[in-house]
Amino acid sequence: MRIPGFKRLDTYIMGKFLSTYFVAILLTISIVIVFDYGENIEKFTQGGATLRQILLDYYPYYVPYFANMLSALLVFVSVIFFTSNMAGNSEIIAMLAAGVSFRRLLRPYLISAALIASLNFWLGNQIIPRSNSIRLEFENQYKNKKKNATYADNVQMQVDSGVIAYVEHFDGPTKTGYHLNLDKFVGKKMVSHMTANSLTYDSINSERFHWKLYNVDIREFHQDRETITHYNQLDSVINMQPSDFLTIKDMQQAMTTGELKEYIRLQAIRGTDNSRPFEVEYHKRFADIATAFIMTLIGVSLSSRKRKGGMGLSLGIGLALSVTYIFLQGVSVGFAINADAPPFLAVWAPNILYLLISIVLYKKAPR
Repeated sequence: MRIPGFKRLDTYIMGKFLSTYFVAILLTISIVIVFDYGENIEKFTQGGATLRQILLDYYPYYVPYFANMLSALLVFVSVIFFTSNMAGNSEIIAMLAAGVSFRRLLRPYLISAALIASLNFWLGNQIIPRSNSIRLEFENQYKNKKKNATYADNVQMQVDSGVIAYVEHFDGPTKTGYHLNLDKFVGKKMVSHMTANSLTYDSINSERFHWKLYNVDIREFHQDRETITHYNQLDSVINMQPSDFLTIKDMQQAMTTGELKEYIRLQAIRGTDNSRPFEVEYHKRFADIATAFIMTLIGVSLSSRKRKGGMGLSLGIGLALSVTYIFLQGVSVGFAINADAPPFLAVWAPNILYLLISIVLYKKAPR
């Protein structure tokens, strides 16, 4: 079948690429489900989940997450598999002998990679975050036996221009914080310092960010004097709310790209330092697009030459590169989250390295 607007060569290679990729996705996911079910069925059943819930309320949301996570590497393996097969059948040699340049041969590969990358980006941006929310909730309810949501201690944030709030402890169920410090600065000079033993969010009040403060002391600093005012109770509007103290494990996986961007922006304004996993997730979604193209170029360059070892040698090299990529990605992300490495650089570092590898392989590919 010929695709309108594409030559027969393009249709032939794109058909092989896409069909091999989707078959690889189906096979891999089937194997993963079998192993995951065998490993976790006892935890699920002990947690109270029924077989129907596991099959209908968990795996339909688990599959998109895992497929998207492995997509770039399955692109790599798919390209090596069918290109090695073509090279083994002397099809690549015939195409090059017919006057098709290697650069021209790459066109249908890159178009296919673009289609897959676009599909995965759309899924990862809009569909998978919602399914991840359901998956994570199911895992925490039936598998992990842990509360998915916890409230952070020792939270410091900028709630307004020049106004810094610090809360030592926040209790979610009662919406009450303890040991508030609220400092106001003009330039680098502190002009007021407020402390409160406790503060409770007034959810009944129609005004947002309305808090009731108890046992309050306000110190105001003037040029030549200092005043101290005490209140047993004080109603105040502070630009923060209970959800600002909420931390949810892997919450970034359940957010769309737009939500991630807004969350990172807000945390940067407030001066909090808990946004690194969110920055990593944000940059990773864009890096995955480039990964699909890089892996495609490496796969074609590596497997387009007919080898004595046949497909097995190319697949072996491909698997070694895949394992190395996964290892490097894990290490770089770990550095970004735990060692203050720039998230953008950490996420893109494996891609930059593999881009250099792809350029070297491309130059050595048959012409």
